[in-house]
Amino acid sequence: MSTRQTILITGASSGLGEGMARQFAAMGRHLALCARRIDRLLELKGELEARHPGVKVSVRSLDVNDHAQVFEVFKAFAQEFGTLDRVIVNAGLGKGQPIGKGRFDANLQTAQTNFIAALAQCEAAVEIFRAQNSGHLVSISSMSAMRGLPRNLTTYAATKAGLAALTEGIRAELMHTPIRVTTIFPGYIETELSSKAQKTPLMVDTVSGCKALVAAIEREPATACVPAWPWTLVGWFMRNAPLAWVARSS
Repeated sequence: MSTRQTILITGASSGLGEGMARQFAAMGRHLALCARRIDRLLELKGELEARHPGVKVSVRSLDVNDHAQVFEVFKAFAQEFGTLDRVIVNAGLGKGQPIGKGRFDANLQTAQTNFIAALAQCEAAVEIFRAQNSGHLVSISSMSAMRGLPRNLTTYAATKAGLAALTEGIRAELMHTPIRVTTIFPGYIETELSSKAQKTPLMVDTVSGCKALVAAIEREPATACVPAWPWTLVGWFMRNAPLAWVARSS
């Protein structure tokens, strides 16, 4: 398997995107990083280039809900680097509210960002990969995608399940081409968002979690639960347990 030298990551200004960027830079990969907060991206660029002088880091501002901008930014990165070897569809929202409680606005924003905007990113990436006849598309779903979940997770889980199904469909389409497609299902990995929530016994720190993410992505599997232990087993239980059990555990 050839090295994916140039990697585009969306949502790279914080959380898993920022953590994966650090791991890939340490491996000597060139990075195309985009997010809404360009100031955070510029800080990260300075840090990574100082730490890893041989690595090229390019940053661009991107709101993934501006769909035309998604295509513009991806094409600009492809032209700048000459090729994009891997695109990681990572940008997303974690918020949501129980259905029917008057917060359609929050659920709509989550659905638009986690699914419609992800569709735009997949379209833009695969268009470039088809032209190159090579590439690796990675979508960052969630263990929440394994089952319909109650309360604040209902819309979030549905969007991540939709993203997983979308990615699987793309994989089916491209199965007999040089383009690889991977769906990643992260478990509890500490980020700025999760730091405000109650810690769970299964949560791993950001660095360990992002190392596990990058290791899984490098293998280029069809799907992977990350970290593999205990999330592969948890995923099996989530898919097969009675819904009442899942509802109580969420």
